[in-house]
Amino acid sequence: MAKGTVWRPERKLYRDRLTGVEVVQLTDYKAHSHHLYFTESGWYDGGKRLLFVSDRNNSSNLYSMDVNSGEMLQLTDYPDNDAVDACLLPDGRAAFVKTDRGVRRLDLATLEEELIYEAPEGYNIGNLSCPADGRSVVTCIQEDLSHRMPLDLGNGYVGHRELMEAAPHSRIVRIDSEGQTQPETLYEAHRFITHINASPVEPWLITFCHEGPWHLVDHRIWGLDLRSGEAWRIRQRLEPGEKVGHEFFYPDGVTIGYHGFRMDGTNFFGSIRYENTAMEETDFGFDTWHAYADGFGQAVVDGKGAIKTLSVWRKDAKGVYQGPRMLCELRCSFHSQKVHAHPRFDPGGKRLLFTSDKNGYGNLYLVDMPEDFDSLPLLSV
Repeated sequence: MAKGTVWRPERKLYRDRLTGVEVVQLTDYKAHSHHLYFTESGWYDGGKRLLFVSDRNNSSNLYSMDVNSGEMLQLTDYPDNDAVDACLLPDGRAAFVKTDRGVRRLDLATLEEELIYEAPEGYNIGNLSCPADGRSVVTCIQEDLSHRMPLDLGNGYVGHRELMEAAPHSRIVRIDSEGQTQPETLYEAHRFITHINASPVEPWLITFCHEGPWHLVDHRIWGLDLRSGEAWRIRQRLEPGEKVGHEFFYPDGVTIGYHGFRMDGTNFFGSIRYENTAMEETDFGFDTWHAYADGFGQAVVDGKGAIKTLSVWRKDAKGVYQGPRMLCELRCSFHSQKVHAHPRFDPGGKRLLFTSDKNGYGNLYLVDMPEDFDSLPLLSV
């Protein structure tokens, strides 16, 4: 199928068997579909449309869905392609799409594409994120060391520790969003650098990470001032071996959310300002893969091991998180990045989007958050 193809709606409505919450399955195709990585919002056109990736016809491409009708528009037609990464221009006019070693600007009205960056030979491109002013897109590139060690990071983190220990040369690169000026290297180091997150408010502020097993990296969460190139550590470890990561920006653009694991096995989610003030953390007693908060008083975590549901918290009048309560069944395998749940609230905190392969293929699911939080059953571990 070519770009511009309109796909019929596949949406299904059902009531969750554990909580009674109404869930909408947005996709239903015998190939994996998933939303953008949870640090990037795929919502645009006033929340009416959603970007997602699907492996239809044996190739990964980018699609746009009318969320109300379920009708889908194919935006790209890359043949024999295994993965797509994308982010939105803040005004929603264009998306930036990464495949292999190239970054393209995709006009969401005309579907015209323009190659605006190609990584040097011997380097791989990481994720994409667009600063708040819309003038650029920022990414990271890492030295390709696959000739030295077996690597399959997207399917079980094969080679994760080995690549960290090899300390590949990495750069953080700013690319002009119109492709008019030359790309600029903002920061470089012999570290495995990934996880670029641009503030949705402050155009000079991004975070990045030193990738690797969280308890072994020198430090995970870093801030970077795009004006000066200054980098600094965010949320220092409070005890040796503590694991902290999966950082993301709150809607205010200065608060950073994250989750982690303490040495005694306690899990927690938390937030901190970019200059390391106003830290707030909430403990819970089960393992999870990801945590996300909407910045308006709601938080969600997915489950690991015996936990097969999405668990949610909501702040009370005193600003204390109450919960966890079960939102709905998840049963996600997390076998590869394409089937990680990556739960994320929409920009208004009214809907929760996630991916699950509970029926064998990764599909997108959407839940309207209940106004009566106490109507959800308490999670029992």
